Amino acid sequence: MERSLKVGDELGGHIVTGHVDGVATVIEIEKFGDSTKVCFLGPHELIKFIAKKGSIALNGTSLTVNNTNEAQFEVNLIPHTKQTTTWDHIQCDDIINIEIDPIARYVAKLNELRA
Repeated sequence: MERSLKVGDELGGHIVTGHVDGVATVIEIEKFGDSTKVCFLGPHELIKFIAKKGSIALNGTSLTVNNTNEAQFEVNLIPHTKQTTTWDHIQCDDIINIEIDPIARYVAKLNELRA
C-alpha cells in the first residue's frame, strides 16, 4: 500500500481522491497464468470516462483499464495486487465501487464548455 502524497512529492501514478462515482458489477473472471482478467459491467453514465490504458480506482485500488466498450471494461490483476488487497476474493456478480480518473472528468467538462 502506498502512503498519501505530501506537497512536493513526485507524482508517479494515478490520482485517487477516495470519492465513489458509481458501481460496477463483476461479470467475468478469467485466470491467465498468475494474473487474472476481470470484466465489469459499468454504469452507462460513467463509461465515457473509462479509456483503454487509462486509470480507474476500483474499491480504492488504482488499476489500469485493459479494454473497454459501450458498457463493459476490464482490468488485469497481477499477483501482488491480489495478495495485498481483497481482490483475490472477488466473484461474479460482486458489486464494486468505481472512482473515475479525475483528469478524465475535467477533460469532459472542458469539452462541454467548448461546445
